[in-house]
This record gives sequence, C-alpha cells and structure tokens, in this order.
Amino acid sequence: MEWMLLPYKRYADFSGRSRRMEYWMFTLLSVIVSVVCLALIFGGMPSMENLATAEQTGADPFAEMGTLSWIGIAIIVVWGLGSIIPSIAVTVRRLHDQNYTGWIYLGVVLLGLIPLIGTLAQLAFLVVMCLPGTKGPNKYGPDPLDPSSASVFE
Repeated sequence: MEWMLLPYKRYADFSGRSRRMEYWMFTLLSVIVSVVCLALIFGGMPSMENLATAEQTGADPFAEMGTLSWIGIAIIVVWGLGSIIPSIAVTVRRLHDQNYTGWIYLGVVLLGLIPLIGTLAQLAFLVVMCLPGTKGPNKYGPDPLDPSSASVFE
C-alpha cells in the first residue's frame, strides 16, 4: 500500500527517479479506483427500458440516475483531479530512471490525439515503462534500487 501512495507524497516532484514498483503500484491503484467508481456509476444507472420510457415521455433521463451513480461520478472526478499531477510526476520520474527526458511523455500524449499513430505510440510507451531503469546513477539522480542510497520512505 505504501508504494501505491508514494506518488502522492512526492506530489509535484518532477526531479529524480522512480522505480518500476512505484509506477506500477500507482497504476494499479488507479485501475482499482476506476473499476470501483465505474461499478458504482453503472450500478446506479437505470435500465435501458427505463431510459427509453423516459425519452418517450420527455422526462429527463438524468433524473432516473440513482444516488450510487452520482457518488461514483463525484468520487472519480475528485480523485482524477487530485491524481493528475502525481500521475504525470511519477511518469516523468520513471522516464528519468531510464535516462530519458520527461518531455517524451508530452510527445506521447500529443501523439495520442492521432488515432492509429497514437495507439502505436502508447503501446511503445507501455513497453518502455516495463523496462528496467539505468543501473547506477544517471544525470537525473542515484539509482533507486541501489541499497546504499537513502530510502525514499524516510
């Protein structure tokens, strides 16, 4: 659990390096929160029959949404806004661990706007995020796996 929350402790720290464990545990936390919120959202949604009836009668289809849906939407919006900076920061630090500049992430995000090329760029980026970091110190800091370096939890 500590690895999942570490990017929040290093909220806007775009310098230094992050190991794969920090990046992927934060990604796992993101997936878990998203799945729970989507379950709440879809669990509180009206059936298709109720939506069709509401549309035929001219009623507001959003009025048919249950409280669970609104709670799920509120949680995912608040969580998403609170997680965007730590998400970018941990991704930049992960790139630093591989001795790449963090600006590569901006390129991947912009390429994501182009349908086929964006998909290929994001798949390549996924592979890069899975690769181990540079052994020993690099221009972005000491190796986070080096036992002689200070612990990130202190």
